[in-house]
Order: sequence, then structure tokens, then C-alpha cells
Amino acid sequence: MILFILAYLGGVLTIVSPCILPVLPFVFARAGQPFLRSTLPMLIGMAATFAAVATLAALGGGWAVQANEYGRYAAMALLAVFGTILLFPSLSDHLTRPLVSLGARLSQSADRASRGGGSKMLASLLLGVATGLLWAPCAGPVLGLILTGAALQGASVGTTLLLLAYALGAATSLALALLIGGRAYQAMKQSLGVGEWLRRGVGVAVLVAVVAIAMGLDTGLLTRASLASTASLEQGLVDRFRAQDQSKPSSVVMKSDGGAMMSANSNGPDAGGSMTMAQKAAAIQLSAEGSIPSLDGAVQWLNSEPLTAAGLKGKVVLVDFWTYSCINCLRAIPYVEAWAQKYKDQGLVVIGVHAPEFAFEKNADNVKKAIGELGITYPVAIDNNYAIWRAFDNEYWPAHYFIDAQGQVRHHHFGEGDYDQSERVIQQLLAEAGKVNVSGDIVNVKATGAEAAASDEADVQSPETYVGYLRSQNFVDDAGTVNDAAHDYVAGTPKLNEWGLVGNWTVGGQEAMSNKADTSLYYRFHARDLHLVLGPAADGKPVRFRITIDGKPPGDSHGVDTDTNGNGVVTEQRLYQLVRTSGAVADHTFEIKFLDPGAQAYAFTFG
Repeated sequence: MILFILAYLGGVLTIVSPCILPVLPFVFARAGQPFLRSTLPMLIGMAATFAAVATLAALGGGWAVQANEYGRYAAMALLAVFGTILLFPSLSDHLTRPLVSLGARLSQSADRASRGGGSKMLASLLLGVATGLLWAPCAGPVLGLILTGAALQGASVGTTLLLLAYALGAATSLALALLIGGRAYQAMKQSLGVGEWLRRGVGVAVLVAVVAIAMGLDTGLLTRASLASTASLEQGLVDRFRAQDQSKPSSVVMKSDGGAMMSANSNGPDAGGSMTMAQKAAAIQLSAEGSIPSLDGAVQWLNSEPLTAAGLKGKVVLVDFWTYSCINCLRAIPYVEAWAQKYKDQGLVVIGVHAPEFAFEKNADNVKKAIGELGITYPVAIDNNYAIWRAFDNEYWPAHYFIDAQGQVRHHHFGEGDYDQSERVIQQLLAEAGKVNVSGDIVNVKATGAEAAASDEADVQSPETYVGYLRSQNFVDDAGTVNDAAHDYVAGTPKLNEWGLVGNWTVGGQEAMSNKADTSLYYRFHARDLHLVLGPAADGKPVRFRITIDGKPPGDSHGVDTDTNGNGVVTEQRLYQLVRTSGAVADHTFEIKFLDPGAQAYAFTFG
């Protein structure tokens, strides 16, 4: 219930957001009409259409986005006719062709209904549907939380209801504004001739709004307008209503609901559902937590034939949820692989469940390449539809579930660390299963590169930061990014944990893409290691880059994917280790300049 209240309040706040401006002319065109029979149906149609389209966009992938684009074109044409009719009422008598006549009827239905007794509710509802197709609200923390959660948790009635609650919140604030504005409208209409000019003025406003939407201003310029940003208000709601589960024993973990990675002592703001430090368990508790959930639903299995819960009876099982661009997952994998090798002859079965965070991680070839490079030999289920994820009711990367030989979940651990304790759990479950001579020592893992253990937690004061606008935070410019449109950015002066862009970029929901050569991305950070999830150009062409630390080549502080001069190449979609500080950890300004166009940047992570 709290989530629905949060979604509703987030929608209410859109009335002070500049992104609502293109919708206002369509709403105020109904001013002066009966609220229950004209305005209310329109707002309901708008809210329902937005919820339906947003659900499809979050769950259906590219085809849904493309279908919505066609719907937007049709809606713009329809509302352009509506505005023209308001501006030139005499034209309505001549617009008798079927397609255009529909637009005329929408705008004229109120007058005809009052004269002939017909219903205007259907026309208002259809007008609301058209408005809902055009509405593109600013993607603040609340809407971002809903949309990214929908993409991860899969299709559900709850997803649509949350989006509907958000849209109804916006409709409520619009209704209040219309009721107040409607009184002024009625008063002005009493003056001779003013009503006709008001009607024409609204028609002009509608046509201007259609042109603005057609030019992309609703998702470009207005998303950056700083006159009334609601991000801080929305974030306050998220922080106030979001109940954090402090009972889960964890070190650093990544939560799946769209937030950023964050260590306990990080100075950066937590965007809700972030990398958090939970308190470690005082002791291992091996009470039964329930039967092993189903392992059905994976789109493909690697390194093995498909495994089933029933077929694993009699085996001790470790299920590891991971994704290959997650730095915390990468640092845990050497231990998981070591356990798989050490205990496989004593009855341990390790299963990796690859649940993607970014769209490119759904590519099975990318996952195959990753497990080859990481040296993973145990079975991996590609859980692109999050079927296994939902069966376990999981929320974290990485997450480890320990199942005994009777098929009961006996222990779980979220995040990095506590590897000795996890191995002791494996040893205990093997002993319970009747295995003899189970090794009592602990594996000694010496990983290198990005898989190497994180530095001292006190040194990591920068949170994982997403570049795509759905989950981005701490952008150097308070106005934010221009979303889904090419834009020229200029350098700013970042404070700790702020980032920015230089040159021509297009910022999408998950990533930012450089449109020209010699574009840059920078970040003011405090950590030993800096990683960046990157991808090459859309056509797969490699992108050369050069990094600097405080304006100088990295020297001995270069990462495994750069040389001492800071040079490197983006050849595939994965996590790149760009900095490993050789000296004392302090605040530094990192910059990466892409020498070729097309680079795609997804998220910064630190260690």
C-alpha cells in the first residue's frame, strides 16, 4: 500500500513539473464543461492510456516502444484537428471525411450534446486517450523506481496499478487546477465576445502544444527546465516511505529496484534501492527457510543440460544470482568457482543464475563470452525473463542461496564478503548429507583485475552511479540531462560524487551515447578503483578512448583496461576497470575522452 501512496503522490507532484506543460492546453480546452461528464472522463482516459502504454514499454521491449510511436503520431494528428476546430469553428461543418470527422466530433461533441441531448462522455474519454498517448512525464525518482522495478519483476497487475496510481495522481492535480481555472474561464465568458476569443486562444495553445511535442520539446527542453524541478521532492518521498530491510545479513550488495550501489560510509545520496551495507549476522543460522523454488523458466542453460529442483534431491546446492557487468558479482565469482571445483566430488552442485540488469546482458552470446573469460565451469541458467529470480523472491546481485540434500533452503547471503562463513555453511550441509572427509580448510583466492577484492570500505566513498536517466543521480548540472535527444554539453566543476558530460551526447533510459568524436565523461570520485560499464558503437565498431586523473595520464594508477598513458579500446559491452590507484586514496577527478563516436556508457562502480 505504501508503494501505491508513493506512486500517487509522485504523480500529484507533476503539476509543478515543466513536463506537464504540453498537456495543459488539451486539459484546459475542456474548461467550462461539466466536470463529471466532460473533464473527468478525459482525465480517466489519459491516466488509463498512460498506464497501459508505460506498462507495455517497460515489459514489452522495443516493439512496444515502436507501436507507441505510431500511436503518438495518430494522436498528434487527431489533436491538431481538434485545435484547428477550436480556432476555426466554421471548418467543422466541412470536415466530413471519416478520419478527420472523428477529431471534429471530439471537439464539438459538448455543444451538440447540450443541444441534442447526446452524451459527451465518450468524446471526452477518447480525447483523454489521445492525450495519454502524448504525455511524457519527467522521469523523476518515483517514476524511475516504478519503471525499472516493472522491467525486473516482470508482468503483473501490480505493475500496471502502480503506473495507474502515478497517472491518477497527475490527473488529480490537473483536475484541481482545472476546477480553479474553470471558474475564471466562466467569468470571462460572460463578457460579450470574450468566449469566442477564449475558444480560439485555447485552439492556438493546443496547436502550439502539438508542434512542441512533434519537435520533441516535451522530452528534451522541458525535462531540463529548472524553474520547477520535482526531483528533490520525489526523492524525499522515496526516502520517507521506503522501508529498508535491515535484517538481511549482507556486505555490499546491489538491489534490483533501480537504485545505485552504495557503501555504508558513502557520502553520495542513495537513490532508493541502492548498494547498501547491511549488518552482518552474529551467527550462522541454518534453520529451514522453505523448499528450493522452481528452476524452470530459463531461456537457455550453459555448461549443463537444464537442471530441476527435483533432480537435485540428494545434492547440496548453491544458487548464485549474478550479472556479468556487476562489479560485486565479479568479485564474488572467484570464490564461487573455487567452491564448485573443491566440493564437486563431495556432492556440491553450484548453479549460476544470470539475471540481466542492462538490455545487452540479455544477449546469450555476451553471457557465453563472459563465462569463458571469467573461467566459470559450473552450470549457468540465463534467466532473461526473471522466472527463477521471482521464484526465489530475490532482490539482490549477488545473492547466494544454500540448499541442503533434502531440498530445503538453509541459508542465504546477499552481497560480497563473508566468504569464510559461506564456505563453512557448505561444509556443514555436506556433513549433514552424510559426506565424510569433508575438507575443513578455507579456499585461498587470489583474484586479479576487476575480480580482485575491494579495498578498505572506508576508502570507498563513491556510490555506483547510473548514466541513463531512469536511475541517474548527481549530475553536475542541476537542470539534469536532455533525455532521448542529442544535446551539446559543456564541462562543469564537479563536487565529490558528481559527474558530467562534454560534447554531443544522447542520454537514454539506460545509457548515454556519444554522437561525435572527442566527447568526454567525467566524475569526481573517492575510491581505489574506478570501473565503467561501456559498450562499443551500435554497429559493433570499436571505440578508442583515453583517460586522465586530475588532468594527467594515470601512470601506475591505470586499470587493467588502460595503459600508463590512459589509452584503451571499447570492444564489447562489459565492465571496464579504468583506474586502480597506486598511492593513497583521495578525491580525484576522472575523465574519459572517446576518440571515436558511438561509445555507450552505462554505470560507474567503485572499489
